[in-house]
Amino acid sequence: MTSHQDLHSHYPGLSDLRSRAERRLPRFVWEYLDSATGVEATKARNRAALDRIGFLPSILHGPLDIDLSTELFGERLPLPFGIAPVGMSGLIWPDAEGHLARCGARNGIPYSLSTVASQAPEDLAPHLGPQAWYQLYPPKDEGIRRDMLARARDAGFKVLVLTVDVPVASRRERQTRSGLTQPPRLTPRLLAQVAMRPAWAMGMARQHRHEGGMPHMRTLDKYTAETTGQGLSSTAHIGYLLRTSPDWDYARWLRDNWDGPFVIKGVMRPEDAEPLQQIGVDALWVSNHAGRQFDGCPAAIEVLPEIRAVTDLPLIFDSGVEGGLDILRALALGADFVMFGRAFHYALAALGTKGPDHLIDILRKDLEANMGQMGLSTLAQIRDLPRHHLT
Repeated sequence: MTSHQDLHSHYPGLSDLRSRAERRLPRFVWEYLDSATGVEATKARNRAALDRIGFLPSILHGPLDIDLSTELFGERLPLPFGIAPVGMSGLIWPDAEGHLARCGARNGIPYSLSTVASQAPEDLAPHLGPQAWYQLYPPKDEGIRRDMLARARDAGFKVLVLTVDVPVASRRERQTRSGLTQPPRLTPRLLAQVAMRPAWAMGMARQHRHEGGMPHMRTLDKYTAETTGQGLSSTAHIGYLLRTSPDWDYARWLRDNWDGPFVIKGVMRPEDAEPLQQIGVDALWVSNHAGRQFDGCPAAIEVLPEIRAVTDLPLIFDSGVEGGLDILRALALGADFVMFGRAFHYALAALGTKGPDHLIDILRKDLEANMGQMGLSTLAQIRDLPRHHLT
């Protein structure tokens, strides 16, 4: 059995997990996970903008007792990061949703399930910890909407996340070039890719033996009997046949019909903060969808301080984060919590069941090492440090 220390010797950073994941996944799955849209300029901007944020190291601070806990929605969490929702998560690795839900529960961190994942809320109910979040891709039909909320609540999800930055399907050219269709179909071209990745292929065959060996969006089965088979583009999916582009009234309706914390995901404009606060939203999720939706927007980290300046609501952050230092950068610029989507799937594809816990250990150690360099014993202290623009 591979020891914890052996994992750190061979996979000390997220980049190592990413490289191994690429070697273990069929090309069309890799392109789905790793790609952005357009020429991927926004994805590159996210990384470059984070790299420009620097701090001065601190000296002579003596031994530190470092505390990585933080508060969110009135609860103390052991770490300042969680697992973000990823659509069709189960396409990336067999039982990805189950593995990640159990990982979140073991570690006391949030796990988020997407409406368009390959497992339904009911599937995950036995595996959820107390920090279970449900990401809603908004159905237009009110009856479906009410039913989805009830299913999520009954399964044990406590936080509702409305994603608002996907009003239309993005193009994701790399994904299209790979041959991936929605729903996924094993064409001869894709079968050739699968044949080169036996671990993924055998796992998928076992997990989805009753579904032709490929995952689908199980949450939507209940609602799609009449719509299955309609033509969709390679980046759209059956969810688009149920879904609307939400407006302010839609957000108000959800606030009125969900009795737990309610989060709006995809906020990039400071002027949206106040009206959202008036609706009764409990947190804003600052994100540009990691560059997967729109290739013409600034890095999410660049707008984070502007949004922090106009609201006291908790701010959740994603887009481009790749390690503990990036978590600290986001916290320094106003975030209260940070979410990782791709990273947990790189880890799962790289190392199977050991991967997500190993990633958490990498992030924990990276946080502690960087906090030690800056003389920080608590996460809140990062807000008071002067920052430096790096070139």
